[in-house]
Amino acid sequence: MRHCKLIAPAKVNLYLEILGIREDGYHELAMILQSIDLADEIEVRSLSEGKIIVSCDHPQVPTDNSNIAYKAGELMAKEFPQAFAKYGGVEIKIEKRIPVAAGLAGGSTNAAAVLVAVDLLWELGLTQSEIEELGGRLGSDVPFCVAGGTVIGTGRGEQLSPLPSLDNIYIVLGKYRSLGLSTPWVYKSYREKYSDRYIKDRESLASRAAAVHSASIVKAVLGKEAKEIAVKMHNDLEKVVLTEYPQVLELREEFAKYDVLGVMMSGSGPSVFAICESHQKAEVVKQQIREAISDEDLELFVTKLSNRGIQVV
Repeated sequence: MRHCKLIAPAKVNLYLEILGIREDGYHELAMILQSIDLADEIEVRSLSEGKIIVSCDHPQVPTDNSNIAYKAGELMAKEFPQAFAKYGGVEIKIEKRIPVAAGLAGGSTNAAAVLVAVDLLWELGLTQSEIEELGGRLGSDVPFCVAGGTVIGTGRGEQLSPLPSLDNIYIVLGKYRSLGLSTPWVYKSYREKYSDRYIKDRESLASRAAAVHSASIVKAVLGKEAKEIAVKMHNDLEKVVLTEYPQVLELREEFAKYDVLGVMMSGSGPSVFAICESHQKAEVVKQQIREAISDEDLELFVTKLSNRGIQVV
């Protein structure tokens, strides 16, 4: 195999709670991660020379070694030097459909796709868990992006417990093109403002992280109850972003004016999404938002929850 094409889906957070600080300095999180149909397309091609080359059709995406997709190729070359020497480097082409710096794991899912592609191109025969372990070295969302679906994430997000998949639940997603947030900045700001609320005791931290498995939103997910899921959604990071970025708050409030089941910011933002009762309703809400906010900088998408992660075309 000389090249392969992959679909790399975005994700939203249906739940994100910050519990405290881990010994490694990362936040201890309790989350429900959910794949959506909105996705990038990735092509990875073998090169005869030992280089890693990244290109992208989106001007805001870097193509040097700061790109996490590049780092994924670099990691595979480092971990499997014999295969790298045998098969050569890789050329990575990214067709960007997921908004950039949006809290939708756009970079992480690209990195996950590169790990899967290199495993195939170099005939490594890695298991899903082995690919996820490699992904954890690149970023907290990368392991989830490999298999996707509906998952409880604990630790810094890399400890994954699958839930029954949700699909045929439609959402409207909005994000201002020119507004991008740094995930490290959002978490740092949260720590500065709310660290007094952190659970300090290690045992209590572990106990609270485990408790998410019996949370009311998990019960709603298990029952595939869209209305209950929408009501129970929660994101601690809204406390930081909505106060610092009025534009995001206004977008969230605009979504809430219409007949949606629930609305929330995804991840570290600034994207906002609303759960709707049907595809038709989602399209209506999208049009209502477009008429209410005429700003061409605002991107709007109708998509649905998905049970799939990285897919080889």
